[in-house]
Amino acid sequence: MTPRSRMVPLDVVWSTCDAVPECLGVAQEPYGRCLGHLTPAESAAFLRRLTPGQSLDLRGTVLPEDLLTRVLDGVERRLGRARFDRAVFTGPARFAEVVFAGDATFDHAGFERLASFYGARFLRNVSLREARFLRELSLHDARVCGHAAFDRVAVRGDALFGGALFGGSLPGRAGAASFQGARFHGFAAFDAAVFHGDACFRDARFHRAVSFRGSGCVAGADFRGVRFDGAAYLGPMRIGRRLSLAGVRAHAPVHLDTGGCRVVLRSAAVLGRLTARLSDAELDLRDATLGGPSAVARRAGRLEVTSLDGLDAAALTLVGADLRGCGLGGLRRPEGLRLRECLFAAPPGGLRLRLGWPPVRWWGRRRVIADEHLWRGWPRETGGQAAAPAPDPARLAAVYERLRPGVDDARVAADFAFGAMEMRRLGSARRGARLLLSLYWLACGYGLRAGRALGWATLVAALAVGAACWSAMARPSGKHGVQRARVAVVRPAASASRPAHGTEGWAHGAGG
Repeated sequence: MTPRSRMVPLDVVWSTCDAVPECLGVAQEPYGRCLGHLTPAESAAFLRRLTPGQSLDLRGTVLPEDLLTRVLDGVERRLGRARFDRAVFTGPARFAEVVFAGDATFDHAGFERLASFYGARFLRNVSLREARFLRELSLHDARVCGHAAFDRVAVRGDALFGGALFGGSLPGRAGAASFQGARFHGFAAFDAAVFHGDACFRDARFHRAVSFRGSGCVAGADFRGVRFDGAAYLGPMRIGRRLSLAGVRAHAPVHLDTGGCRVVLRSAAVLGRLTARLSDAELDLRDATLGGPSAVARRAGRLEVTSLDGLDAAALTLVGADLRGCGLGGLRRPEGLRLRECLFAAPPGGLRLRLGWPPVRWWGRRRVIADEHLWRGWPRETGGQAAAPAPDPARLAAVYERLRPGVDDARVAADFAFGAMEMRRLGSARRGARLLLSLYWLACGYGLRAGRALGWATLVAALAVGAACWSAMARPSGKHGVQRARVAVVRPAASASRPAHGTEGWAHGAGG
């Protein structure tokens, strides 16, 4: 192996320049040297042969600003198949308004100054894998009809992708845009960018602020494993299917505003404030860690929370969330949850007959968490994901108690207090305690059902009145005889001339 061959990277598959061993520039025929090492006459002859739309191979070539400008002017800023792999741009690389009719590759290229693709048109695919940008990178208002690959790029300055369009113009397919493992040391702006295919930022790192205001992704956006060292403004943005933020690490505030998709924050760690405004969305916060005060609010439509298992949040406020199918028993700190205008599961209403005690029961429409709903085996109310396996009643009682202070609705808070007592009663292992709790439940619904206590009082009063009436009716009916005293009546004597009326008759009667 010659000394020169040892200096050539293994992935260099082209014939390199013969001028110096260190030069990786592709050899131009018939000179055997790269464009940067041609004599002025040879360089002029090379440039005269350029025509608009032709293919161009400048792999590994060192390109100062003036030489790049002459090349682009020679093709009238319209290229066919363009190869700039491992090229080194020592001056500003200005590809503004250039049209790339064929595939364009800049893999492992180095840009020592500004790299501007402002308004460039890539009619097929473009690849800048592992390219290095020591200053700013701009693809503002650029158009990529096919796939765009920016995997493992490193941008030391600001990266501007505002108004860029990726994919959607090639028939039969929507090109994806991939920034997997990219490193952005400056400000990164994707405002008003449109991704017709999938947008992949997996394992990327943003050292400063990043903005996706007004952007849109027709398919899915993948931010799995991304690290945000600065503030992240993810929206308002439109996502077609799924926004994945699983495993992200954010040391600064994260602002999320989207809808019409599923939002996944599984195992995410947001040490700053998380502010999410979602509409017609599903949210998964399983095993997430939220260090700062956070809020997730429903902007419009429906916000269904599918999982909070393992969530560790010091202060999280949920506003307008549908929690009917979401288990809350797996929360690490239930007391840190604030629930505003949320929807909860409910028992199946109406009269129920069963073999246990009591044999007949009337279920009211109290609010319950999905864990109790699952533990009792009631039919699910929503078509979302099933809740995780429910914990034991003792754990459910503790969850109810720790959740109750964070509920804004007094009626829901009372239902949670009822649920805590109910779980204690059903989960009590001691017969005496369970009997006392059962009597407490039966008498007044743990002091939370005034109607039940009033009903019992009414029943007792009715029984007392009935007993009194029955007692009065059951007395003996015999009465003591009353003897009337005879009173002698003294009548005046009749005169001789006019006897008293009836005296004669009386005398006759007496005589008879």
